[in-house]
Amino acid sequence: MNLAETGLLAAAGVAAGVVNAVAGGGSLISFPALLAVGYPAVSANVTNTVALWPGYIGGALGYRAELSGQRQRAIAFSVTSVIGAVVGCLLLLVTPEGVFHSLTPVLIAMASLLLAVQPWLKRRLSASERLSRRHHRTLLHAGLLLGGIYGAYFGAGLGVMLLGILGVFVHDHLQRVNAVRSVLSLVINTVAFAAFALFGPVRWYAVAVMAVASLAGGFAGARVARRLSPEILRGVIVTFGLGVALALGLR
Repeated sequence: MNLAETGLLAAAGVAAGVVNAVAGGGSLISFPALLAVGYPAVSANVTNTVALWPGYIGGALGYRAELSGQRQRAIAFSVTSVIGAVVGCLLLLVTPEGVFHSLTPVLIAMASLLLAVQPWLKRRLSASERLSRRHHRTLLHAGLLLGGIYGAYFGAGLGVMLLGILGVFVHDHLQRVNAVRSVLSLVINTVAFAAFALFGPVRWYAVAVMAVASLAGGFAGARVARRLSPEILRGVIVTFGLGVALALGLR
């Protein structure tokens, strides 16, 4: 790998760390960068997951203030997410390489649209007398389970998906919801990190370059996200997610 390719991976790592801390989707930057330097798709995917893991730590630490008082919520949601992540890892390790390529644009677009209509869905759910508290909790954990599966299987747009799910079912300020999202992203990617480091075709040189860069980007991104209003944050994430979904769909 030459100096230009190394620089590309470092820049992609920083950018991915920033975007992941803001609300997810950093893999949409780093994964194409790994493909651009010549790694096969599955190898690029697992390398991307391992390399960006430190960035999720930075993002979660950056939201320490917003996580105050949410410990029980974060633990309960994490248990469901871990179960989904284990399933997602198993699926990726046994699924043919080309499958997730065809699914990625659709999944990212769906996650982005979910976030876009989140305020409307929240109002409908709040106004519905037929949706019991138990059903509300069941739907939330079902969504988190699917998010864990998707996040470990591919992960691009995971933060968008998680924020959309949490935004519908958790009645709290978007920044506090985003803080929980950062914890769940870290939990899911920790499971995937362990599985792929042991059993996946990881390219460790790329990991070494991108890991440090994504950690720095994660700290910086959390600072940026905390200064954005909920409306701006939602608009930026939805626009970014739909744009990437369109770009991947046209490839």
